[in-house]
Amino acid sequence: MNVLGIETSCDETAVALVEDGQKVLASLVYSQTDLHAKYGGVVPEAASRDHLRKLPLLVKEALAEAGLRWADLDLVGVTQGPGLIGPLLVGVSYAMGLAWAQGIPLVGVNHLAAHLFAHRLAYPDLPPPFLGLIVSGGHTLLVLVPRWGEYRVLGGTRDDAAGEALDKFGRLVGLGYPAGPKIDELARQGNPQAVPFPRPMMEAGLEMSFAGLKTAAVYWLRDHSGTPLPDLCASYLEAVVEILAEKAIRAARRFQLPGIVVVGGVAANSRLREVLPERARPRNLEVHFPPAELCTDNAAVTACCAFFRHKERAKDELLTLVADPNLALDGWS
Repeated sequence: MNVLGIETSCDETAVALVEDGQKVLASLVYSQTDLHAKYGGVVPEAASRDHLRKLPLLVKEALAEAGLRWADLDLVGVTQGPGLIGPLLVGVSYAMGLAWAQGIPLVGVNHLAAHLFAHRLAYPDLPPPFLGLIVSGGHTLLVLVPRWGEYRVLGGTRDDAAGEALDKFGRLVGLGYPAGPKIDELARQGNPQAVPFPRPMMEAGLEMSFAGLKTAAVYWLRDHSGTPLPDLCASYLEAVVEILAEKAIRAARRFQLPGIVVVGGVAANSRLREVLPERARPRNLEVHFPPAELCTDNAAVTACCAFFRHKERAKDELLTLVADPNLALDGWS
């Protein structure tokens, strides 16, 4: 079964072709970073218009790269939420028209579930149960995954997502948007103990908060303007990573899970990849990160998730699919 995956939930236009939910035939991602950098963040209207321009071209390019024709498509999977409503509508509308024209099924995909399917795509021989740590620019969640297609949210951020907190800090220190990769690079040159940034809500169950961390950075910059930038980045990143690591390990142990799966854009961060396995090892917890290309928004995981829903859940939503910017993961299957 050749599955066309389409992802337009935010500022990446992504298209992929995946065979039988496992073999990636083509995966293309067009980033709008340059478009939004001058604004310091994503402008939804501009993102929607850019998706509209790029999506048809990427689909044709992906087909050519995979050596497939339109008639070779068996299923279309598209992100229906959560995300920005304008970009979501572009992807869902295009996918519905394409599926209708080709006479093939259409399956909607939860963007958060698709992130978790990065693990299935990268490590098909390591099935659930596991704790999923979804950590990106828009979401930070701890998710119990007893089996594929079943998700229970255990905790998450009450305000900013971890990736959002990094981007806001980046703007404070003049790194531009997106700031995550730049902070990661600078932090390797700095001292993570140089600035005593707080660890908000560290003792408060499985909930997290990152907004106060950004406020602490504002005050530190006001009172200590001479602090070297690498030290600032290393200390701030260390606070974010320590919160994520502590909460993920706490959740995995509380629910007696054998391992932690980290997905989402921040899963590509080198410090998180170093600290979390190091701290989990003494607790006999395995930690798995997908390859970097499956961490950020992409359509290969969308196609993989769509294949599962169609085969295991008999889903075909051609006439019923709607974009939902607030689509929850709890209860979605």
